[in-house]
Amino acid sequence: MKKAWLQRVTPFSWACLAIDAEMRIFAGATAMKDDKVLNPARAALSQYLKEKRMRRTPERFAILEKVFSTDAHFYVDALHEALDMEGYHVSLSTVYSTVQLFLEAGLVRRHQFGNQPAQYERVLQGTTESHHHLVCTACGRVRPVKDPELAERISGLRYPTFRTEFFSLYVYGLCSRCQKRMRKNKEIRS
Repeated sequence: MKKAWLQRVTPFSWACLAIDAEMRIFAGATAMKDDKVLNPARAALSQYLKEKRMRRTPERFAILEKVFSTDAHFYVDALHEALDMEGYHVSLSTVYSTVQLFLEAGLVRRHQFGNQPAQYERVLQGTTESHHHLVCTACGRVRPVKDPELAERISGLRYPTFRTEFFSLYVYGLCSRCQKRMRKNKEIRS
């Protein structure tokens, strides 16, 4: 039964499963204990809001705390659901606009993996850490990978009149699960 279900997984259904998995990630995250991560983000948000003459609302800081409570990629819908489950009721449009604000402030990065909905990840303040992503073209699974040698080579590149802040590299292919599933399907057909 499980094997038949796995054969019906599409990129869209995988995105739905990923949203469900993220709900569990957010639901399991407790209040941020690591002030070394959250305090610089709060300070950066406060500074950005002050520069842009925008209000420092409790909703923005609650959303910021939830974003920085996990180091996984997240969907905005999953973030909204996680806030709602904790009893912090804000509208979905508020969450979307706040994540957009965080994007402009450099607190999150947006990723678009193939035809999946946009995913976001937090940006730690004071670091220029970059990593690349392995994206499965069959099931849509995304795996962040750190490769110090590749990061060093790319960050060592210099371009005239351009200052590199970070890089993002997407590598598309088949994950080991999909490769295994395809081999089994091929053996069954033979």
